[in-house]
Amino acid sequence: MTSFEALLEQRPVLLDGGFATRLEARGHDLSDTLWSARLLLTDPDEVRATHADFFAAGAEVAITASYQVSESGFLAAGRTVAEADEALARSVRLARAAAADFDGPRFVAASVGPYGAGLADGSEYRGDYGLSVAKLRAWHRPRLQKLAAAEPDLLACETIPCLAEVEALAAELDDLGVPAWISLTTVGDRTRLGEPAAEAYAMAADVPCVVALGANCCDPRESADVVAAVAGRRPVVFYPNSGESWDAVARTWTGDAAASESVDAWRSAGVRALGGCCRVTPDQIAAMGARLTAE
Repeated sequence: MTSFEALLEQRPVLLDGGFATRLEARGHDLSDTLWSARLLLTDPDEVRATHADFFAAGAEVAITASYQVSESGFLAAGRTVAEADEALARSVRLARAAAADFDGPRFVAASVGPYGAGLADGSEYRGDYGLSVAKLRAWHRPRLQKLAAAEPDLLACETIPCLAEVEALAAELDDLGVPAWISLTTVGDRTRLGEPAAEAYAMAADVPCVVALGANCCDPRESADVVAAVAGRRPVVFYPNSGESWDAVARTWTGDAAASESVDAWRSAGVRALGGCCRVTPDQIAAMGARLTAE
């Protein structure tokens, strides 16, 4: 059992929030296709500082800035495979360096974004890739291997929109044997492609090194649906968006933020690792932490 798993058994664990949101608040333009990943090469000090902002707010887990890093995505952006490899390794080093400045348990979860993130066209919210499981495995394999070699505490396979990609990641993780969580992006009890989320969780739970299952980049009101779909197979990880919705065409956010007000409901539903995704700030993570410690 990893130390992260042991802590999950003892009490709820607080994750970080919206990394890109915080970088934008710090003055960075993330409108290019590499998103936060570009700063791994061009401004690593800001990546480390952003991790520190969330640790200072009470987060116990830093999710690395590697979500958008892939060989194909970097090549499409005019970068090289060597730069993609360096970005993956550096993402873990920077999070680890930030964690070293804080007391208490601090974990590094290396982000593994979906195939659609590399396309930068919003398809991670649809899952309609038209690719076989074998092709998805081949696409993910190099980045999984590089991230595992960087020795994070675990891998965070996140924002996964379809069964085929869960199957691909589960198979690759089984081969690697490194601790990981698999987090879908859901609508109610369905994947973004409309498949039963419970089927995805059942498939992932067959892999011994998968230590948690859940959802992210979704509505904060979906915790009960996610917990029901996981059905006790693993501890539940849940880090939704702020409550606002992303319009991929207009490239803007709409709606109201409500995530930090929902912590009690998440805990009551059975969530064990919780935090935020898009638009969730360090202040909101601090508010979540305050709710976790309030008795």
